[in-house]
Amino acid sequence: MEQPVAPPIDPAIRDLIARMPKAELHLHLDGSLRPATALQLARQRRLDRGMDRAAMRRALTAPMPCVDQAQLLAAFELPIALLQDAEALERVTHELVEDVATDGTRYVEIRWAPSLHVRRGLSLREGIAAVVAGARSGSQATGVVARLIAVALRTLDPDDEAVMARTAADFLGDGLTGFDCAGREAEAPDPTRFAAAFAIARDAGLGITVHAGEWGGAAQVWRALDIEPTRIAHGAPAADDPALMAQLRTRGVTLDLCPTSNVQASIVGSLAAHPLARLHRAGVPVTLSTDDRTVSDLTLTREYEHAVEPIGLSPAELWAMDRHALEVAFLQHDEQLRADLLAGFDTFAADEPLLRP
Repeated sequence: MEQPVAPPIDPAIRDLIARMPKAELHLHLDGSLRPATALQLARQRRLDRGMDRAAMRRALTAPMPCVDQAQLLAAFELPIALLQDAEALERVTHELVEDVATDGTRYVEIRWAPSLHVRRGLSLREGIAAVVAGARSGSQATGVVARLIAVALRTLDPDDEAVMARTAADFLGDGLTGFDCAGREAEAPDPTRFAAAFAIARDAGLGITVHAGEWGGAAQVWRALDIEPTRIAHGAPAADDPALMAQLRTRGVTLDLCPTSNVQASIVGSLAAHPLARLHRAGVPVTLSTDDRTVSDLTLTREYEHAVEPIGLSPAELWAMDRHALEVAFLQHDEQLRADLLAGFDTFAADEPLLRP
């Protein structure tokens, strides 16, 4: 896939970004499979269609740019077909925690839609348990703190997703700490269809986020506010509406932004045109993530570099976003862990002049 071309970045800043401890809040499991693992799983399940590793990588990576969100989401069809048993789900979750560790990530939230992984007889509970086990073993192997977000799909039946929410809530003590709604916005634009599922998740103590703004502009971000989320996944079109930005500031709702993914989905025309810096400087709470490591052929380190060049953030602004991610992470049931992570980040920053405002 052709990547967006960024101007050269100062070597000192590049080195700082590589060393910087990072927190990532917006990362999809089924968009982040290792091609080698996907090929092995496909061969074991007779879904490889004669592909070699290069062909598998191409199959897992969406075009740059796509025509729209729907074309981007088509890249998830093969990964979802491969992840229909507990062994595969546990393995790819473990590997994803290993992969984010290579970016210097200290905290990660991985999200996935449990209802998409029951096509071959796996129960919701079995599938969630497999992802929980993979996240736990990945954390033990790397030291990365991993938490999980269960996702309701916009195009599925709201009653079924309420059942999923109730099942997911049972894993609150096992690292599943958030609830989301995602999918094809053009087909099902109103997230309040899933009000019952969100109510179940909220009452159980799960953190609430919702995808918005990959289609439909600022109006979709306004709709997301009806759910009363703590965070919104994407939401970049909010930059086009001053009243909406004021609402986000007033409510303290954080946008978990993914610039490369937004360019890929044709939400914005280029990285340089992405409103990440504009939103941050307007006081809208924002964080920075990859969205999908494999679908977008991306690492978090490279996305941080994009935030500096060509988007135009200073290292201090980038650091403020990174630290803010810990402040709004779904660690609501372990505030001591949040404090410990923040202390570690602050210790790093104390010795880095480029990170001072």
